[in-house]
Amino acid sequence: MIDNFHNEFFGIGIQNGKTPENLGVLWRSAQNLGASFIFTIGNRYAKQASDTHNAVKSMPYFHYETFEDFYAHLPKGAMLVGVEMTENAVPLEAFEHPRRCVYLLGAEDHGLSKKAIEKSHHLVKFKSELSLNVSVAGSIVMYDRQLPKPRS
Repeated sequence: MIDNFHNEFFGIGIQNGKTPENLGVLWRSAQNLGASFIFTIGNRYAKQASDTHNAVKSMPYFHYETFEDFYAHLPKGAMLVGVEMTENAVPLEAFEHPRRCVYLLGAEDHGLSKKAIEKSHHLVKFKSELSLNVSVAGSIVMYDRQLPKPRS
């Protein structure tokens, strides 16, 4: 039997994304930075020009109509990591990424829903005073994940 318990994986997605271009850019970054899957909650993905690597054919994509549906289908044993500028969020540079997790980003104009913030196992934030473009924020989180950090 294969022991998947110790394997690392992560997925990344957007709640109520504003534009399909943001998802396309995030998808390309996810493919390049080792994500296992991507997803959306609310707005649907539509193929468009920013998906230049045709990531839709090389990485699983999931769509959930509601946060509740998404949350009910989190992979077993995975931690939900919300990316949000809140007071109780940990600065990204100090965050120890879980081995098995799902990163959830909100749209630039609204951020994550209250329910998503409440249900997140961890919240991370950037030093930035203003919100970042969602695909840029996701790319930074994925890049930070691969940096060597001491594990406790």
